[in-house]
Amino acid sequence: MNPFNPTLGTPSGVWNPLVWLLIFLIALIMAFVIYLRGEKSRNRGMQEGIFFSGHEGPADERAHIPGSNIGWGFMEGMKKYYAAMRAIHTGIVNDYVGWFLGIVAIMLIVFLLWGGAP
Repeated sequence: MNPFNPTLGTPSGVWNPLVWLLIFLIALIMAFVIYLRGEKSRNRGMQEGIFFSGHEGPADERAHIPGSNIGWGFMEGMKKYYAAMRAIHTGIVNDYVGWFLGIVAIMLIVFLLWGGAP
């Protein structure tokens, strides 16, 4: 292998770290140019306010909008699923390890019976 051209040929293509480094540097330069062309000043006022789904948020600086408001529709639609998940989640690490080992055992059996190399 030539140390000045460290190209590695593989069955799925060619790997040349210098080419990838050059691509990464070009991407960094492009990102920096875009950053430099950005807006230098901004207007105060509406841009500093809380965005609350198009409605004007509370004027108080200490106002807190709970995270439950953000995903309310999703949570409401999936209410039955989350209720079932809360019922089986005990918070005990031993239970989670047991579930993990059980699922890994099932996957191993499936892979051994129906999977494998030809």
